[in-house]
Amino acid sequence: MAFIIKPLVTEKMTKITDKTSEARTYKVKGQERTKKAEARFGFIVAPEANKLEIKKEVEDMYNVTVIDVNTMRYAGKRSSRYTKDGLVKGQRNAFKKAIVTLKEGDTIDFYSNI
Repeated sequence: MAFIIKPLVTEKMTKITDKTSEARTYKVKGQERTKKAEARFGFIVAPEANKLEIKKEVEDMYNVTVIDVNTMRYAGKRSSRYTKDGLVKGQRNAFKKAIVTLKEGDTIDFYSNI
């Protein structure tokens, strides 16, 4: 069963990917420390998918090594608007998002298939 619905390509996720893809040096109490570069990528996944299933599917699809998977659930939001026909009510779908951290040096190119 396919647990990954689609990759998450938004400005916010691109900013997270760019920020974590570079090694950073910072000072703590006078000592310099370096944070490793670990690329992060986001996906919309099936609500019933767990972290192990997401990890396995990303590794199979993109031939990369996954270090960590963080998941979060989003509730569907209710919305209403006034139109010529009167009040229209609706609800957006609930979904689950996964942020996948890859091994240093690995990357995913979402635009290679276009």
